[in-house]
Amino acid sequence: MIQNQQLEDRLKDKVRLVIKVNYFSSVFSLVFCCICFFILDITKVIPYVFLTFGVLNLINTIVYNYHRSLTLTYNIVSIMTLTGASIITLYSGGINSPFIFVLALIVVAGYVSTKAYGTLYLNLNLLIIILIYSQSIVDFSFVSNVIPEKSKNIFALISVLFSVYLLGGVFGKNLLHAHHNLYKTKNELEEKIKEKETLIKEVHHRVKNNLQTISSLLSLQSRSTTDKEVRNLLKSSQNRVISMAMVHEMLYMREDLSKIEYKSYVQELAEYLVRSVKGTSSNITLDIDIPEVKLNIDTAIPLGLLINETVTNALKYGIIDENKGKIGIKLRQDEANEFLLNIGDDGIGFSETITYKNSKSLGLKLIHNLVRQLQGSILRDFSKNGTHYIIKFKEVRDQISSVA
Repeated sequence: MIQNQQLEDRLKDKVRLVIKVNYFSSVFSLVFCCICFFILDITKVIPYVFLTFGVLNLINTIVYNYHRSLTLTYNIVSIMTLTGASIITLYSGGINSPFIFVLALIVVAGYVSTKAYGTLYLNLNLLIIILIYSQSIVDFSFVSNVIPEKSKNIFALISVLFSVYLLGGVFGKNLLHAHHNLYKTKNELEEKIKEKETLIKEVHHRVKNNLQTISSLLSLQSRSTTDKEVRNLLKSSQNRVISMAMVHEMLYMREDLSKIEYKSYVQELAEYLVRSVKGTSSNITLDIDIPEVKLNIDTAIPLGLLINETVTNALKYGIIDENKGKIGIKLRQDEANEFLLNIGDDGIGFSETITYKNSKSLGLKLIHNLVRQLQGSILRDFSKNGTHYIIKFKEVRDQISSVA
């Protein structure tokens, strides 16, 4: 909404500038025409160019109110100005004519409109100036200075005054006004962004608190039951909730609200799982090899749940009792932005014939479902002792990007 308002304000500034320049230059041309005829005694070519330009540009400006095409109006006046200024420059002294500075105003007007138009009219003006200079070297009989000797100084004065006033009094004031509006809009936009970031942080904070509340309820529920299997199920669910809560906590605590630093997240998650399953004093060694990579929330949460399930299975069924064990988590990203996750343990492992399709293990089924959610692939590495997985995936595009 703010961006649309900013575009509308910029268009209004351009329209205001073009219309004002058009009216001013038309009136000036008609006045200059009268001055040429009645004061400067210039009766050839130049006053007729001023008269023609003044009338046609007034018509061009009035017609804009009907077709509302600023590009058409701007290009018509630019072409007329370019043609008229070139003719007047040729017939008022060529390269030495003071009116040549009007050509520079066309370039300024072009860059005020768009960079493309500015570049176009800059190159055209450079070409015209070179041609005018060439005319001063090679004597063309059909082009001569029609300004009377006694009127040259006054003509030069009026030409310079026109150029300076148009550049400073019209372009300068309007550009300053546009700059102030842009600066004001920028400040408003920054305030809105800060407000939005604060609200998003608050959402992540509340989601984290809600998930922790659920975790506490699951913990209380597990304490109230004597069934070991039920307690294990509740504990597993609690760990899954905690793995999601950690993501929202990291997003809340950090400046970047769209992505989290995954190395620190995996480190915290793995250490929490070891404490949760094995206790504070265990014989488990964590080997976490993850580069400084940031992942968005749509990738971080399913990948975190996948790591949660894999590590939990390793701690419960791979490295049994108080045995020593090692859990390795390695993440790499290739040139095609595809991630390769190697995760496993050196525990007792399980049979090659057991798959997520024929197994009753919820954790194993979840691992494969989460890989599908990441739109990746998973293979079991049988060349190593224990249970090891090779998982390939790409970062899942966030919902906002998908909608855009």
